[in-house]
Amino acid sequence: MSPNKEKLALFIDGANLYATAKSLGFDIDYKRLLREFESRGDLLRAFYYTAVIEDQEFSSIRPLIDWLDYNGYTVVTKPTKAFVDQTGRRKIKGNMDVELAVDAMELVDRIDHMVLFSGDGDFRSLVEAVQRRGVRVSVVSTTSTQPPMIADELRRQADQFVDIVELQPKISRDPSERAGRETRELRHVLQRGTTPQGAGDDEDELEG
Repeated sequence: MSPNKEKLALFIDGANLYATAKSLGFDIDYKRLLREFESRGDLLRAFYYTAVIEDQEFSSIRPLIDWLDYNGYTVVTKPTKAFVDQTGRRKIKGNMDVELAVDAMELVDRIDHMVLFSGDGDFRSLVEAVQRRGVRVSVVSTTSTQPPMIADELRRQADQFVDIVELQPKISRDPSERAGRETRELRHVLQRGTTPQGAGDDEDELEG
């Protein structure tokens, strides 16, 4: 660890990042994402937060969680909660804001730069608190969608706003890689007569 390098930590709001990438039509390559930020400084931690639907026999996000856990990420999960809204529709709640905020405040004295992958305006107060401790905060989201994925108050509070469109060439998965994987899955289905178990890199869409 070089004393001259900036100490970084990534805080990834999984559901928010998935929705952002999906709205822009690309998949995140988490291996490339990690390499990109390792090249920018001393990366102390890369946190990934997501809620998991416990009562499903198979959740498409589980393979991603397992992969991240073994490949340099600190994965933080909790079970989702189901509720019925005022219209009688069943919805799933999976908010990880508190967990992310607690980890950020515990690590703040050991880092120079916090990189937050989220557009959620609820994080504005956290960003302000981290900045008061002398830590620079970059927020990664996008204004390229309609409406923008990032809340205006969060963008204004950040020291730096990074549109994920700028990072896309460095952190996106090669579309041919996904096509090849889907072809292999289909071949397996035809040979075995089984049902594919999801893409493996999809985040469950949750309302939080």
